[in-house]
Amino acid sequence: MKGYILLLAIFMSTQLSAQRILLLHGTAHIGNGQVLETAAIGVVNDRIAFVKNSLTQTFAKEDWDTIINCNGQHFYPGLVSANNTLGLTEIDAVRATRDFNDVGDWNPHVRTQIAYNVESKVVETVRTNGVLLVQATPRGGWISGSSAVMKLSGWNWEDATVLADDGIHLNWPADPKNYLAQKREIEQFFELSKTYALDRDEQITDLRLEAMKACFVGQKRVYIHAESIQQITDVIDFAAAFQVKYPVIVGGRDAHLVGAKLKDAKIPVMLSRIHSLPTREDDLTFLPYQLPFLLKTQGIKFCIQNDGDMQPMNTRNLPFQAGTTMAYGLTEEDALQSISLSVCQIMGIDKDYGSLEAGKKATFFVSKGPALDMRTNQLTHILVDGQFISTSNFQEQLYLKYRKKYNIQKVSN
Repeated sequence: MKGYILLLAIFMSTQLSAQRILLLHGTAHIGNGQVLETAAIGVVNDRIAFVKNSLTQTFAKEDWDTIINCNGQHFYPGLVSANNTLGLTEIDAVRATRDFNDVGDWNPHVRTQIAYNVESKVVETVRTNGVLLVQATPRGGWISGSSAVMKLSGWNWEDATVLADDGIHLNWPADPKNYLAQKREIEQFFELSKTYALDRDEQITDLRLEAMKACFVGQKRVYIHAESIQQITDVIDFAAAFQVKYPVIVGGRDAHLVGAKLKDAKIPVMLSRIHSLPTREDDLTFLPYQLPFLLKTQGIKFCIQNDGDMQPMNTRNLPFQAGTTMAYGLTEEDALQSISLSVCQIMGIDKDYGSLEAGKKATFFVSKGPALDMRTNQLTHILVDGQFISTSNFQEQLYLKYRKKYNIQKVSN
């Protein structure tokens, strides 16, 4: 019995002792537009303790459990994929693996958090390109459900949760023939929901309307999927009429054409996939690539997301989409911010994630070269909340397996 108590005491003292990690001599891309050459990042437990110039500081080896020399490499905050079905589907062609589209038109009570699959093989391949957080988002109906911000690692969905039920997703009507009738239907549902939230009979409970309550008291965002000028203009008026505290435009193909209204209304935009074609014949062929720069010059808060065909597996290309915008107006740090800090600010998790700053969660990665360039995005270390995550995935393992089997020489870069 005494031996058991002694072992338990040793185990508890080990668990309570702080884990201290020091990474040295890398270029730190903070995520807020700043860059620190030859940086040192100190991690204590799950938080960043400091980000300093490593040449002007002295670090005692005995103060750290792990010291990693990252000379010539780059530090980046974990990239964030907004509005994505990643973790909610594995094989698009197999219905049994798709868990993002529920039956019915009004489903604010449907929650993606509990459907998130941390064991997804797709998640594993995305993570090794630097995407460490995802906004797992439902699809279908007028109100698809409530999204959740999840880590791309963890034992289960509870362990992976960063922010449960961060907002409901409303699909704004686009059919010209039935536009007014469908718009009125949405307004009626919101009128009912607001009445229920602010002045309701406590004896009556409606799960759908319960899920809407937080939208009217500023505790939950309303993500409104809209693309055209007409849609975006009506969404701005709609958000003002119902006093939605945190509205967000998702898509925003024509957002640059109503920039002044969006700026005045302080409504941010989650821009659709950059690697896409223009939707109108008279649009410039490079307009999708240039949209982030056009919104930035108008002072509109925005981020880049990856909605579109095969979006879970294409999420691995998120950093390269941001890299494309560098050829059309954005600086490298602006492009990085559009998939890191800006996303976190829009979703309301920037206190803990999105940039390399003291006090924030230690969720970042180390790359051999610039992470927004597919030729140099080669991760050597990944940390999620202070824990090291493997930089390998099953695709790489298969490649190594068959290279060895057939005695194929490594192809040089």
